[in-house]
Amino acid sequence: MPDPYLLVLLLLTLAAIAAFAWPRYRLHKAVGKPFPQAWREIVARNLPVYQRMPASLQRQLEQRIQHFLHEKYFTGCNGLHITDEIRVTIAASACLLILNRSTGVYPGLRYILVYPSGFRTVHAGMDEYGLTSTQQRGVLGESWGNGKVILSWDDVLYGNQDFNDGTNVALHEFAHQLDDEDGITNGAPVLPNAARYQRWAEVLSGEFAALRRAAFSGDESLFNYYGATNPAEFFAVATEHFFEQPQQMQELHPALFAELQQYYRVNPAEWLAISTPHETNR
Repeated sequence: MPDPYLLVLLLLTLAAIAAFAWPRYRLHKAVGKPFPQAWREIVARNLPVYQRMPASLQRQLEQRIQHFLHEKYFTGCNGLHITDEIRVTIAASACLLILNRSTGVYPGLRYILVYPSGFRTVHAGMDEYGLTSTQQRGVLGESWGNGKVILSWDDVLYGNQDFNDGTNVALHEFAHQLDDEDGITNGAPVLPNAARYQRWAEVLSGEFAALRRAAFSGDESLFNYYGATNPAEFFAVATEHFFEQPQQMQELHPALFAELQQYYRVNPAEWLAISTPHETNR
């Protein structure tokens, strides 16, 4: 008769193996499926830059989208009904930031809350005398450290379809998620070594200080003045401009462009040189 202790140990071991292997199997199966043609049409329509990307990056983006949609949960707010168009469009925006990377697909992110348009939030604050107060403000998106991103659907669409003005709420909020992967949203995402952190700090702190001076004096700048709020906002704003205005950034801010290119592992300026969009109805 088998030893009951060994039998229990065997069952627990098998359960632990299944608990580890089953999610990986389901993910592998989801990513291995052919990318639906209807989804490809959504990406081509709502993220037009996709059509200018090299075919290899298009395929990679599609796989990242499948991975993203397999793991993340979408919730519609203020009566918004979540559709494939909303899910695929937002996933495409998010995954544009993680091409050529092996660090996972936003492992700390679980929930995407989507409003039909801009929404109002209540924030608590403390003044110089220690008195607390709450105030409402209108926002287009927010990124939270507890695994949530909140977006205005109208503004996601607008930001994606006008992909050359340096303003894109989806790229902005998902850049914050990358920034927060080390548990601190401070404008310095996870980098491979101390030398990279030192160079990152030198370049971005200098550019941040320059933007603060421009914002204070009203001087013209490539970057949105909102990036002068703090280093975390500067990184998110710089990300918007890196993907939407890469040629201007490369010309006017070459050191910053080089840092972001090394971090994001793509060069969006090359996509603009592609005169004929890749075929999207394979």
